[in-house]
Amino acid sequence: MPSVTNLILTAAGKESTCDSQLPAEPWEVDQNHSYGPGASQADRFPQIAPRQGAVPSRYTEASPAELDAMIEQARKELGDRVKILGHFYQRDEIVKFADFVGDSFNLAQAAKKHPEAEAFVFCGVHFMAETADILSGDNQAVILPNLAAGCSMADMASIGQVEACWEELTRVLPTRGDGAKAPLVPVTYMNSSAAIKAFCGRNGGIVCTSSNARTVLEWVFERGERVVFLPDQHLGRNTARAMGIPDEQIIMWNPHQPLGGNTPEQVEQSTVILWNGFCSVHKRFTVAQIERARAEYPGVRVIVHPECPAPVVDAADVSGSTEVIRREVEASKPGDVLAIGTEINMVNRLAQQYPDRTIFCLDPVVCPCSTMYRIHPAYLAWVLESLVEGEITNRIVVPDDVAADARVALERMLAAKP
Repeated sequence: MPSVTNLILTAAGKESTCDSQLPAEPWEVDQNHSYGPGASQADRFPQIAPRQGAVPSRYTEASPAELDAMIEQARKELGDRVKILGHFYQRDEIVKFADFVGDSFNLAQAAKKHPEAEAFVFCGVHFMAETADILSGDNQAVILPNLAAGCSMADMASIGQVEACWEELTRVLPTRGDGAKAPLVPVTYMNSSAAIKAFCGRNGGIVCTSSNARTVLEWVFERGERVVFLPDQHLGRNTARAMGIPDEQIIMWNPHQPLGGNTPEQVEQSTVILWNGFCSVHKRFTVAQIERARAEYPGVRVIVHPECPAPVVDAADVSGSTEVIRREVEASKPGDVLAIGTEINMVNRLAQQYPDRTIFCLDPVVCPCSTMYRIHPAYLAWVLESLVEGEITNRIVVPDDVAADARVALERMLAAKP
């Protein structure tokens, strides 16, 4: 089966991709005021988002074979001093070089468990590299090959907006009496800035991943009456509903409206307050796609990520993190048919790994995560050869005061094992 990169190239100009610019190399779009081609192209792009400067032509003009040779040689010279972390959603041309491949939870643990490494090259997106910097040692560098690899969901909640939300909510909600639970506990999904993780840490809150969201909410409700869940509305709603929390106790917070668009009574009667954010990849999946898959493949097993809208999760057979999806496929049998609702690079790779099954993406349109797709072998070769030369390029550094509070929330997350 061809890689997603090859699928994009062969589908260029056809309606089988979501963006005609997908064949463009990342350095051709790095200076654009957008997240780049793919699922997040139309999402609002903050002016303060990091941008990647020019990469030497030695890398951008090299052939795929030449880039592979550069990367292999640099890895050989660097040895165990450098670990490459690769998210499931990275392109195949990157994943094949990763020392560790996993979801955000797996990779956060990997960064924490390898104190011997001098540097981590994080092939993922900005918030993941921030997390690795917070959890790794002071003497360890964390490098993001392309600074333009951000996350539109993470950018949907700024620290200023979250602080304003908290101030409004604490004005409306009653204060805690002696021995009583807190009226409100903040939870942020891993897909958020270090500043928001720090906010949660200093306000009695916690970080969650899609792997341990339910465990985290159970932790919260032992301590508080309600939760404000940042920034992904769908993961928050799906987790709350799976715990039996009725829809009438779940409200949405729109940061552009007074009190998030709610009345004081609605806030007081709520159990879960969802931030109005979402993943542009996972909102593409629909119930109609599931119905089509079931019609074409009777007996198909439908597996979706909990960042999908609630009706999609309800219509699927299984909902779970990328690690859960991987394990579901691993546990399947030859001849099984699996329709998967998550990012195309991961689905395509699973189909390659299990050719004796029929595995396909629910979305028939090739539409990768815009920002994950910004990590290209040219950038990986560049940062690795820079390390060989003793230079640290694109280092991600979280300020000490922010890191200290964020670490509190992250350590709580790591202790909340699903």
